[in-house]
Amino acid sequence: MTSFAIGGLQPWPLALVDPRGVEAIVTHVPTWKWMERASRALTIETGSMAATCKAPRTGTEVKRWGVANSMSFAIQIGARVRQARVEHEDPVEAVCSAAKGRMIFTGKIVDVDRRTTGGFLRGVAKLSGLDEYAGCQVELEFQNEWLVARLDNEVIATVPHLICLLDATSGEAIGTETARYGQRVALIGITAPPLFLSPTGLDYVGPRAMGYDLDPVDPCP
Repeated sequence: MTSFAIGGLQPWPLALVDPRGVEAIVTHVPTWKWMERASRALTIETGSMAATCKAPRTGTEVKRWGVANSMSFAIQIGARVRQARVEHEDPVEAVCSAAKGRMIFTGKIVDVDRRTTGGFLRGVAKLSGLDEYAGCQVELEFQNEWLVARLDNEVIATVPHLICLLDATSGEAIGTETARYGQRVALIGITAPPLFLSPTGLDYVGPRAMGYDLDPVDPCP
């Protein structure tokens, strides 16, 4: 969805509905950021749970500004994890292989500081290292999604690159809302699509767009 904002495409109309049947249509906004603010405010009022449908796109627009094969990519990763479990392989390694990612830390969660403000789930998760990372610490800062990873105070990964926290045994993804004390985890990084690394892309989803005075750090250099 953000990729269409990078292309400067029209953000409206937007339809929104919540589970109780509250329906809304945003017919016009001056910018994409205003669409985000308007739709988030509506979602907060409906209990922070709503489905939205963004503006329709032509085939040409999707080919130019969409992230091609992203749904197929997600399905392939899930299939590879299931296969790894059946064949008693390491599912985390399976994710890294399928996604061309890199494992950057293994450990367990020792603390999660989480709060909801302005419609965002914000906070920090702290990980204590295991195996080859014994004695090391990672802090994961988040705002709905994992945004910045610091290994012993050194930044090792940032948005727009993907920072993925996985259950070390099952390979299941652990989101910011489900991370909890004691979970044994693997942290992997995946390089973002080139579109998100463009100057306009970084304006929308780079570290500074999230409030961090940092340049992007690719976990898979």
